[in-house]
Amino acid sequence: MDNILDDILKNISERAPHTPFSVEFWDETKKQYGRGTEKFKIIFRRESALKKFLSAGTLGFGEEYMAGNIEVAGDMQAMLGLYDHWRDLNRNISPGVKLRVLANAILARAAARDSKKNIKYHYDIGNDFYSLWLDPAMTYSCAYFKNGFDSLEIAQANKHDYICKKLCLRGGEKLLDVGCGWGGMMFHAAKNYGADCVGCTLSQNQYEYISQKIKENNLGAKIKVYLKDYRQVQGVFDKFVSIGMFEHVGKNYYPDFFSMVKKTLKPSGIGVLHTIGSRFGGATDPFIAKYIFPGGFVPTLAMIADAMNKAELVFYDVEDLRMHYAKTLDLWIANFEAAGAEVKNVLAREIKDRIRAEEFIRMWRLYLNGSAVAFKNAGNRLYQITFTNGVNNDLPPTRDYLYS
Repeated sequence: MDNILDDILKNISERAPHTPFSVEFWDETKKQYGRGTEKFKIIFRRESALKKFLSAGTLGFGEEYMAGNIEVAGDMQAMLGLYDHWRDLNRNISPGVKLRVLANAILARAAARDSKKNIKYHYDIGNDFYSLWLDPAMTYSCAYFKNGFDSLEIAQANKHDYICKKLCLRGGEKLLDVGCGWGGMMFHAAKNYGADCVGCTLSQNQYEYISQKIKENNLGAKIKVYLKDYRQVQGVFDKFVSIGMFEHVGKNYYPDFFSMVKKTLKPSGIGVLHTIGSRFGGATDPFIAKYIFPGGFVPTLAMIADAMNKAELVFYDVEDLRMHYAKTLDLWIANFEAAGAEVKNVLAREIKDRIRAEEFIRMWRLYLNGSAVAFKNAGNRLYQITFTNGVNNDLPPTRDYLYS
């Protein structure tokens, strides 16, 4: 078994010679790979952890890391930066594990009956948990950094303002926000642009949070929020936005999603779709699919374009903010680690189990760092797609209006 791992790691080291690392085993033996100062060390505390890693690939690694049977010392992102090579292990996953992964994927498909369950799994952990590491507006999506000195709070406000400009948003216009999160986009659009905003979410926690904030800010006449699925949205709107929600829709339901957009956005109306994309396209990594985003599917730009074209929605502008998301994630990670004890206390209170809370923290650490790496040097993209409902010949001819 050690020989199998050794062959795999030698191969990885040859393909990534600038990332020296070591592996330590339960009997305190150690093997070095690459030359120079090691950037990270993987520690297998149990023989069973190694067996699971070799039989279940990245899913096995993630589960054993959560359980504390695998440790990563040093630069976790350097280790995860070899993801394209670690992913090769997934091709050798045992048939039994493949069947379990397939069963989880089938059960987690984002059909109407499953969507609320999938959203609850990720977003209804508790507002206190997210408040410890997000910005004050509770914005859980890619920020926009105008310069290297922007704080997370400023960069998230930048993002909301940037989208308002892309929408050419005006006072009194009706804006629909599908998958509105904790409402940051709506509050910005209502306060700074005078828009009349309607949002929908499937998260009970998010719905209650927004409802309370509407009361506190006396914005009941400008913002409405509904606890409902996007397929239940009614009305016609001047502008449309969806930020960080499309990844949860699932490929089979793209026609439903864009049919809803077509129906609710007035002719020539402007929309912005802000979504994670991928150069590969497909279901998420087995670990992410099981523990973070059940039912998630990350599309290629071509997949999105094809589905939008079929709905007669017209592309106007496409921008990839990949490195903005990488920086956002690094700031989230710094906040998350700085709030370590508070995070553990909040989670223990939410899930009533401190041991489970520790597993959850390790799971989230792996997820956040893996996501940062995926945007820095793997296949992830962050697309902001501006489009119109049918042809609109009155849009600005250049991007100058975005930067004035």
